[in-house]
Amino acid sequence: MPEAPKNSPKANNFIVAEENKKTLHFIEEVTTKADEVQKRVLAEILSRNSNVEYLKRYGNLNDNTDRETFKKVMPVITYEDIQHDINRIASGDKSPIFCSQPVSEFLTSSGTSGGERKLMPTTEEELGRRSLLYSLLMPVMSHFVPDLETGKGMYFLFVKSESKTPGGLLARPVLTSYYKSPHFKNRRPDPYTNYTSPNEAILCPDSYQSMYSQMLCGLSQNAQVLRVGAVFASGFIRAIRFLEKHWSLLCSDIRSGIMNTELITDSSVREAVMKILKPDPDLADFIEAECSKKSWQGIITRLWPNTKYVDVIVTGTMSQYIPTLDYYSNGLSLVCTMYASSECYFGVNLNPLCKPEDVAYTLIPTMCYFEFLPIYRNNGVMDSISAPKSLNEKEKQTLVDLVDVKIGQEYELVVTTYAGKYM
Repeated sequence: MPEAPKNSPKANNFIVAEENKKTLHFIEEVTTKADEVQKRVLAEILSRNSNVEYLKRYGNLNDNTDRETFKKVMPVITYEDIQHDINRIASGDKSPIFCSQPVSEFLTSSGTSGGERKLMPTTEEELGRRSLLYSLLMPVMSHFVPDLETGKGMYFLFVKSESKTPGGLLARPVLTSYYKSPHFKNRRPDPYTNYTSPNEAILCPDSYQSMYSQMLCGLSQNAQVLRVGAVFASGFIRAIRFLEKHWSLLCSDIRSGIMNTELITDSSVREAVMKILKPDPDLADFIEAECSKKSWQGIITRLWPNTKYVDVIVTGTMSQYIPTLDYYSNGLSLVCTMYASSECYFGVNLNPLCKPEDVAYTLIPTMCYFEFLPIYRNNGVMDSISAPKSLNEKEKQTLVDLVDVKIGQEYELVVTTYAGKYM
């Protein structure tokens, strides 16, 4: 039998299907053996960091890596408890304070959970761990929505400003760190990371030029778009509002096939976009007709008719944007794919087409060591288990392991990471 051509769609689809199967098997395996995996993860963290200052300061583990000793010796802490040590690292102290591996940069918290931004020391290895979690998302999504590999994703992704600490380490948001890393910029060809936006547009530090370029690329490839999104719901709505304001200029560029050089001054962005942009008067007329209509209800499905869902975070404070997204998308599914923070990436949504109010995440046991602090509510007010006076000392110190959480009980998440966060 002759060998199938390397560019055969059927051959490519088979490869994608096999890769997806391996990914889903990995999720099934690590979650089925969660307790075993968690024991191994904690042992790895403690053994590799056995000589760091922090672990020695709060109690000598004597090379013990079992969780019973760890729970007995190590206290549950908050960011404020280690802020002095973080400031030491920021000022240039290179000694192994939290982690045996060198700190590569600081990740700044988004502040979406309230409070001031925090500095989270991280390592190069953590980039790989975050990339692993990203690789789980689309195989899960494709289990519910077929043929996503045949088109593109129109995602509005942006980098934010970064600074340097007195010691010379970069301090920047976790997504900016990821987008600027080789894991993202040099990612291998993958139908699931085939975005309408070129890297140059995503990495452009000028937010206006970045938004304009990404919207222009998304519109010019509208028939290929199968999914749209941004990180947060607010970011995607900001993109639609940008389109409302600038659609005439965008149509002009699409009609002529030439980018507006007065608006886009970044030469690398112009060069990348011009590889995508082609003169298309018919598409420009279509976009102009749709955007000129009085109502913008369903504008997403009108301009990008093959879109299957909107991929944005709509939980927590982002839930306020759900009615607006429903209006613009004609009720397309709003998908929240992952659970993550600056401290650590946690898990994925294994039922991504659920309603926003039913979103739940499955924690991936390889990401870090998870513990859970039970929460109780007194007259609707949330208190951690350490607060109620009716609890005895043993109960106050009890943290629940991943496999021991109970349905219906609320918890605060406590993590111990490979990068040396014992919080």
